[in-house]
Amino acid sequence: MCGIAGFVSFKGHAREGAAARVRAMTDAIAHRGPDAAGLYVDDQVALGHRRLAIIDLDGGQQPMAALGGELQIVFNGEVYNFAALRTELEALGHRFNSRSDTEVVLLSYLQWGEGCFARFNGMFALAIWDARTRSLVLARDRTGKKPLYYHRTPDGIAFASELKALRAADACPTQIDPEALDCYFTLGYVPAPRSIFRGVRKLRPARSLRVSESGDRELQYWALSFGAARPRSVEDATDEFEELLLSAVQCRLVSDVPLGAFLSGGLDSSLVVSAMAELGGRPVETHSIGPADGGDGELPLARQVAAHLGTRHHEFRVDSDIDGILEKMIWHLDEPLADSSAVPTWHVSRLARQHVTVALSGDGGDEAFGGYTSRYVPHLVESRWRAALPAALRSAVFGPLGRAWPASARLPRPLRLKTIFGNLAVDDARAYARDLAWLRDETRQALYAPALLESLRGFTPLELVAARYRSDDPVMDALSRAQQADMDLYMTDDVLAKVDRMSMAHSLEVRCPLLDYRILEFAATLPRELKLGMRDGKRVLRRAAERRLPAAVSAAPKQGFSIPAAEWLRGPLASRFEALALAQGSPLHEYIDPTALRGLWCEHLGRHRDHGVTLWALMSLAVWMGGGALGRAP
Repeated sequence: MCGIAGFVSFKGHAREGAAARVRAMTDAIAHRGPDAAGLYVDDQVALGHRRLAIIDLDGGQQPMAALGGELQIVFNGEVYNFAALRTELEALGHRFNSRSDTEVVLLSYLQWGEGCFARFNGMFALAIWDARTRSLVLARDRTGKKPLYYHRTPDGIAFASELKALRAADACPTQIDPEALDCYFTLGYVPAPRSIFRGVRKLRPARSLRVSESGDRELQYWALSFGAARPRSVEDATDEFEELLLSAVQCRLVSDVPLGAFLSGGLDSSLVVSAMAELGGRPVETHSIGPADGGDGELPLARQVAAHLGTRHHEFRVDSDIDGILEKMIWHLDEPLADSSAVPTWHVSRLARQHVTVALSGDGGDEAFGGYTSRYVPHLVESRWRAALPAALRSAVFGPLGRAWPASARLPRPLRLKTIFGNLAVDDARAYARDLAWLRDETRQALYAPALLESLRGFTPLELVAARYRSDDPVMDALSRAQQADMDLYMTDDVLAKVDRMSMAHSLEVRCPLLDYRILEFAATLPRELKLGMRDGKRVLRRAAERRLPAAVSAAPKQGFSIPAAEWLRGPLASRFEALALAQGSPLHEYIDPTALRGLWCEHLGRHRDHGVTLWALMSLAVWMGGGALGRAP
């Protein structure tokens, strides 16, 4: 795993100055690659690389050249099928000077051009300077596991793995994009292709971008298709899944450095570790996180799995004393991210790095196999009701009910109907967007400062989310559309961004077998009944767990990987929040109405409503504005 950065000036630049700038960029992301640094600079291009050596420790230095130097590459990630591609390229006459997958990627581009990216099974972000056409090619893996930012300049382009690298070379603007900020407050993250800074973009997953003096060309080289479901029994589907799982794990065990796994005790990570134990020749190093008080969370399940599979198990407990890591964590998050589970992810990455350099994880199972039952089941039920009732009637009856119904954590659960009534008043796409949003529209209108509302000019993130729902596809049902949108939005720009930044903060590579495109394509063809029931999800994974793991694992409800942020904000973090967000001069007050914010704070402290997610987002943004936005390391 590595960090990449660079820029192209089509009008030319001084080499000495360009070298200093690109070196500053790679220095800013040295945590992504502490083992080596490399530069390539000519009269138009500057490429920089920081290396975390995983495969071919003595070779594989970057930037790497081919065709007498006319092709130059900087590459971040792993291509797991590189050995098969190397054999194919050798049969076509190519000769190799290293054992690295980077050289396979470069010669694949030489052989197949931009068509090579669809051949890769892996996670990557890369840049290739092609002197033959005087163009720069950027590319990102199918699910966006690896990040890639870029800023189009008047005479070229600058790119990097993280925003802080662009900032280190003054290679991007620093004006906050109000629409991106609105997305952050509403969703908890900034969805690609936007970034928090106006004019800086994230390359979307499964895309390549060619930039030349004559213009830009962006191509999508892969798309997950939720076509007509292929009927089969649960046993047949589980057989097929297990075969794919073993293959996906096998190719991710290739490493010249120590390798282990995250083990939460849930279905996904437990299945991955079971495959590692079956395929490996020695005990797996497993790593789990639990709370310091208030129960064990999933730690007992993780211990059962570890004992059952004979792993070398390591545990760490997270407490509410995060003062020592908050600024560091948010600086490494790079862009505002409101997901408080970044805290345990930071700690489990730090713990794992003490024993291994590569860790496998279970990310992707919920999105691919229907694991978010608390959202998916109500969404399916509401979709059926919407189909049975005329839209005009639903809007006239449920719209007013949703607006008038109280939203209070003190109501008994059967009477918490505000969201359901509001969802029934709109179509499936809008209802999905409402479910994904953390900030209710009425709170948004009251909380935003007038200047922010004015700058948005009617923009709403709900419309952006609804557009990704693909409600115009007649083959897809409501579950498939929700899964597709979750993969496109929440998984890529929240879950995977969090895991990448928190693991790379500790120079740890994380590999995700359940995001193997072959598993994703298999899951997309499963009938709904093999993914989701009224009370459980991931049915094929549960059946696989019944075969491979202790009974308690397959029967356990989903618990998640989180911290009690709402309670911490009422207790040990209360004074910290007040100092950051409520004190006079807080940077938040440019965007947030202080009176409305104090009202939310009082409601939360008094337990009238739970605003934990919104308040955590505001605290994180205030910390980011105080240092992370400027690229300063704490």
